[in-house]
Amino acid sequence: MTTATPALAPRLREQFPPLSAGRAYLDNAAGGLLPLRAIEAITAHLMRYGATNAMPGHQPGADILALKQRARAATALFLNAQPEDVALAQSATALAFRLSAAFARLWGPGDEVIVSGLEHEANASPWRELERVGVTVKVWHARAPEMRLHADDLAALLSDRTRLVSVTAASNALGVTVDIPAVTAQVRAAGAWSVVDAVHAAPHTLPDVEAWGADFVMFSPYKVFGPHLGAMWIRPEHRPNLPWPKLSFVPDGDITGIEHGTPQFELLAGWLGTLDYLRELGGAPELTRAALVAAYARIAELEGPVAERLISGLAAMENVTLYGPQDMTGRVGTAAFRVQGETPAQTAARLTAAGVDAGAGHFYAVQPLIDLDLYPEGIVRVSIAHYTSMEDVERLLAGI
Repeated sequence: MTTATPALAPRLREQFPPLSAGRAYLDNAAGGLLPLRAIEAITAHLMRYGATNAMPGHQPGADILALKQRARAATALFLNAQPEDVALAQSATALAFRLSAAFARLWGPGDEVIVSGLEHEANASPWRELERVGVTVKVWHARAPEMRLHADDLAALLSDRTRLVSVTAASNALGVTVDIPAVTAQVRAAGAWSVVDAVHAAPHTLPDVEAWGADFVMFSPYKVFGPHLGAMWIRPEHRPNLPWPKLSFVPDGDITGIEHGTPQFELLAGWLGTLDYLRELGGAPELTRAALVAAYARIAELEGPVAERLISGLAAMENVTLYGPQDMTGRVGTAAFRVQGETPAQTAARLTAAGVDAGAGHFYAVQPLIDLDLYPEGIVRVSIAHYTSMEDVERLLAGI
């Protein structure tokens, strides 16, 4: 941490209104907080346009159409992609199910899909749906106790029948990270496609579809300090050949075909506000990929010591069982734990009564918690963001 960080943090926190309530918000994995300019952008859009739709025949409609194009282009910058390959919709889960519908028209008996054992169900249930058309679904289990994925375990599952491998960039329940370029290279060598869930990684690490080498990547802007939206990138050579259900007039391969219906334009405006906040965090006069890279360098600087204190503090407690890696090696600032003598719900209730907000349950991370024999009761999950203070973490540790 540089000497400038302590001075920056209070000013930064002032941009997130919920923090003024004085509570320690440690459920960022469920949804991040929005900076003021995102909130103001949503309000300004609704004040000016209401629910006006994108219509080229009049000026307000043309403005809305231009907004949609700007949001797609800015999201492409965020992913290091091209705008025509990026879909925006209500959620990453919805986009994954629409992609699954396309796969169901391509594959059937004899085809196989592999699902990693770290997945949130957004990157598991849509592919399990393919069992309805005869596709075999296998699980690439993570190895306890650290719950890491191993390449040789994947190699044992891959075959000439493998069509898709789903893998998360970071476990939303355990915080474990995955070497995505290594996994996608292994999958590609086997002749299969890879779909990467970047939902939990994206608040901490800037996605890069070019460097990752995946075929499909999804993330949720609302986990990245934006409003409730989902986004998906599709490798351009795949788009023309994916028969997803779509409106009749949408050309084959047009990314809008997978978006289904009218966009939430006010939320697109808010997402642009969030990206403008990140631009400023990166110290740049305009939104560019370089500005986002600089912003994420700042995020890493801010998160580093706070995450380290969170994990080391929990690992040192005799009455706490911390699941996954016991230090910050190969993880982000998300921790799954249980307190001796309490259910996760009891622990979370006790903490929130003291002004510390953490989550309890399975968080849709069914497979990893089954493998840890913690499903369905689940875990207590605490998760930081770059605006989380050291005081927030100390309040948590004292509360436990």
